[in-house]
Amino acid sequence: MNAILAKLYKPFPVLKHVAFVTFKEWAAYRSHMLVSLFVGPVNFLVQYFIWHAVFQSRGSINGLTLEQMISYYGAAAVINYLLYDSADWNLNMLIHTGRFVTYVIRPMSHRWFAFSQKVGHRCLGIVIEAVPVYLIITFVFGVRLVPAAPFWAVLSILLGFVMYFLINYAIGIIGFWLVRAEGVRRMVQVVSMVLRGSFIPLVFFPDVVQKILFFLPFQYAMYVPVRVFTGSYELAGYSLTLPEIVGVQALAVVGMFLVTEVLWRLGVRRFTGVGV
Repeated sequence: MNAILAKLYKPFPVLKHVAFVTFKEWAAYRSHMLVSLFVGPVNFLVQYFIWHAVFQSRGSINGLTLEQMISYYGAAAVINYLLYDSADWNLNMLIHTGRFVTYVIRPMSHRWFAFSQKVGHRCLGIVIEAVPVYLIITFVFGVRLVPAAPFWAVLSILLGFVMYFLINYAIGIIGFWLVRAEGVRRMVQVVSMVLRGSFIPLVFFPDVVQKILFFLPFQYAMYVPVRVFTGSYELAGYSLTLPEIVGVQALAVVGMFLVTEVLWRLGVRRFTGVGV
């Protein structure tokens, strides 16, 4: 039993040290992240005025009231800073330059290393981005951003954190097959942003599209954490309780992990280690 526990614990010291180094590295360039203090609130302000205008002649749209819509975008703005990830760009860069070969010979998974980097980067993001934007939205715009069920909200955000990383990492793996993957990566990223509910709530899509989205991984990276935060979940005719949708989200994360594992094994076989 002790041997099993020791084996399970073994990767976490690596995560702690890599995350700490990443935190210190990005803290030296924190001015890059301070731009978010402008971009986030401005984007929310645009949505705020748009939906106030839309709701002037109606009480609700697709089951959402004005208050729920504003809460959705406020929660999405903050949660996006908690989940943000650039694993796709990092992996593409390593593959394209040939520097990925240095990670092949290391005694640890590059996926775990990249995830550890994300943990450190987002820990800094909480301080520099998420908390200030949360305060701006709360006190300047008067939006009450309090999770309806704190336990399920935190758990869903953590699962979304992992899912966001796995999706982006899978996008990064495209670099093993393409000499110039940047264009494809950008296209997939834009599609991913739409399908995870970053632009509009997914309940605004046609019913057929919603049914497809329910079985794709994207909604579990953003839409589900935001809806759990606001206290209800509906999509494709399914209205699930918070424990139910968080359970489905956990299964989706496991499924996406297996997908990235398969893609990773296939991709590494194609890597020549000479750069492209």
